Amino acid sequence: MGKTSEDIAIINQLKSGDKSALYKLYDKYAAALYGVIIRICKKEDVAQDLLQETFLKIWKKIDQYDSEKGKFYTWAYRIAKNTALNEIRKSKKLIQTEELSVYENEQQDEEQPDFTTLKGALKNLESQHQRAITLVYFNGLTHREAHEEMGVPLGTFKSYVRQALTKLRKEYKKEFLLLALFLETIANG
Repeated sequence: MGKTSEDIAIINQLKSGDKSALYKLYDKYAAALYGVIIRICKKEDVAQDLLQETFLKIWKKIDQYDSEKGKFYTWAYRIAKNTALNEIRKSKKLIQTEELSVYENEQQDEEQPDFTTLKGALKNLESQHQRAITLVYFNGLTHREAHEEMGVPLGTFKSYVRQALTKLRKEYKKEFLLLALFLETIANG
């Protein structure tokens, strides 16, 4: 699923408001995006609704897509993944085990964690570390896309991520566990 001249033509039609272009993109990418969604939510009826919601978001946000920054599928994949993750977050409470796997928490009355300290922990990182973590874990970019966005070599970018996680782990033990839960949920979604 690459960036073909056919895709670019369809995307330009969609940007000009042509609904038939959305149907063409749906025909081409719906199965792949559905696979992403069903893997996350694991319920067919919900996944079908989320697929429709994904394409509605694509329709509304198509002007934000920039073919110079990446493939259409990568952009659409992020929308599908975030839509599915948002649905899960609002309907389930997740906890993390020692081996960093995430599962649904059966105890609904458990005290909610305070994320204020965690947000402060992230803000105390050096700016390049903050940006690296934000691009990968919050914006959903791959390391390759994120290093290009930051304008640094790939190895340097990976070092930023590794250094940031090491610093968080060392200085913010409790908060790091919360961050690890959050980041693992996003990364594995």
